[in-house]
Amino acid sequence: MTYDLFIGDRLFSSWSMRGWLMLEKFGLPYRSYMIGLYSGTMAVDMKPLAPARLVPALRLPNGTVVGESLAMAETLAELHPEAGLWPDDPAARATARWLCAEMVAGFTALRGQCPMQLKHCWQGFEPSPETRTDLGRIEALWAHARSVSGKASGPLFGQYSLADVFYTPVAARIIGYGLPVSDANRAYCIELLSDLSVRQWRAMGLTVRYEPFPYAMDLPSEPWPIGGVSRAKSVQGNAAINDACPYSGKPVADVLELDGQRWGFCNRFCRDKTVADPGAWPKFSTMIGAVNDS
Repeated sequence: MTYDLFIGDRLFSSWSMRGWLMLEKFGLPYRSYMIGLYSGTMAVDMKPLAPARLVPALRLPNGTVVGESLAMAETLAELHPEAGLWPDDPAARATARWLCAEMVAGFTALRGQCPMQLKHCWQGFEPSPETRTDLGRIEALWAHARSVSGKASGPLFGQYSLADVFYTPVAARIIGYGLPVSDANRAYCIELLSDLSVRQWRAMGLTVRYEPFPYAMDLPSEPWPIGGVSRAKSVQGNAAINDACPYSGKPVADVLELDGQRWGFCNRFCRDKTVADPGAWPKFSTMIGAVNDS
């Protein structure tokens, strides 16, 4: 049973991130396909999925197409009760559903003023009064979730759930725009963004170059706080310490340099996602460790 997931540009599509995390984080098998949000091909790319018109969209193994993130979440939870997408406790589960539904329907000021971007953090950004109201509501919902779960830190309901999936792009907005929240909630945001899957999503997004960069602002920026400044760089040639790509096992075709050592990959995407955040890829780290320890 393998799902087909249709997503938009990773650096900017907050809803696509939610769709991807609900499959990736819970170990559900999928193939992903890119929809051209910024290349002008979205309408054509989405035609086979009609009447779905937005990303993410999910095609089930039987061919059924499911649009809208909350419908996808409920469908996957129904088909995979063993995966634990929702909390086990009934009160926590009801509360988690509430938080996700309010995320889908609300926070229009925050979403409108602060489009998600995962490249860097803006400095000196001033949220509007309406955005501050949205932030206050989000903090109230998070506090309520923690009162229900009894967990003061970590995932909202103790164990990672769809509630954390749905609020990860909110965390990206809070950190990316330096928005005012409590220290505890800022720590929760950093924890969500430090998740290895989220780091990998961002690294894959950074393989694409945009001219001009969407949602540019006339503000200074600082590096993304997790994996933001990479020491790796792409280099010419195919001479490398390793003979096979750490991800696919295929022969080396493209190479990066890290700390004076050259490592090879089967294609530019594998190389460039590793250049973006070398620490996000356990197979790459394991390969380095095995060679350097030998």
